[in-house]
Amino acid sequence: MPVKKDFETPNRPTWCPGCGNFGIWEATKRAYEELGLSHEELAMVWGIGCHGNGADFTRAQGLHALHGRALPTATGLALSNPELRVVVHMGDGDGYGIGLGHFAHSCRRNVAMTVIAHNNQIYGLTTGQASPTSEQGMRTGSTPNGVLEEPVNTVGLAVAEGATFVARGFAGDIPHLTGLIKQAMAHDGFALVDVFQPCVTFNKLNTFAWFRERVYKLEDAGWDPSDKVKAFELSLTTYHEMACTPDECKVPIGLLYREEGTPTYQAGLPQLDRPLWKRALEPRDIAAALKLVG
Repeated sequence: MPVKKDFETPNRPTWCPGCGNFGIWEATKRAYEELGLSHEELAMVWGIGCHGNGADFTRAQGLHALHGRALPTATGLALSNPELRVVVHMGDGDGYGIGLGHFAHSCRRNVAMTVIAHNNQIYGLTTGQASPTSEQGMRTGSTPNGVLEEPVNTVGLAVAEGATFVARGFAGDIPHLTGLIKQAMAHDGFALVDVFQPCVTFNKLNTFAWFRERVYKLEDAGWDPSDKVKAFELSLTTYHEMACTPDECKVPIGLLYREEGTPTYQAGLPQLDRPLWKRALEPRDIAAALKLVG
């Protein structure tokens, strides 16, 4: 079985030194190794953004999708070959921005795949504009007077729309994040791991130090991830006032919600009794079709 190093390419990462993407990249590779996955079992899809550069540094079959379109692309992979472990890497800018509709529908369909959202709360690739998850009041290149609207409640939306595994991680705690990714990949259904991933260049508010003073692990607090209503209520406490002190606001990380036994989208498709690509290997007589064309 491949080890962590086998999931790397000769290309060197181009992320800014200290970028939270490094933590997610490391946790993902560790999860693959610890799960004993082979390259043939795994397919990865990346969206557009700083996170998407990982397509150049990660050895895996898959593709770099269009901006905001990683989820429908991954859905096609998951439906055409249900034997694959499909993993999506998307950013808060593309996945929760132009791709928000795809995100909601993927949740409600319960398509069996794992989604790792790189949530740095800013558009890093395009030099620091406000993203859908930027905190209200945050001053950025596109909002010099502060963000007017509230951020998207990403994990709350996932719970409300039917995702059957919803977790939140922190790129500054790689062992904990590795465990969450492993749990998500073992789950039979739509699994979201939304990761606070500090942008060290453009987001001077939500830094590694800021999160380390505020995050707490749900498992340490005795959290029950089976209660959907409480999971949604907890999601409402995730975002906070910019000026809050570590004592005034805490940020939960860990498994918020898990629902077992809910049929996946794939399970409702009787034609997927075996992968479509295997059907394509069967010889077919197309003579009648050619006569019609002629």
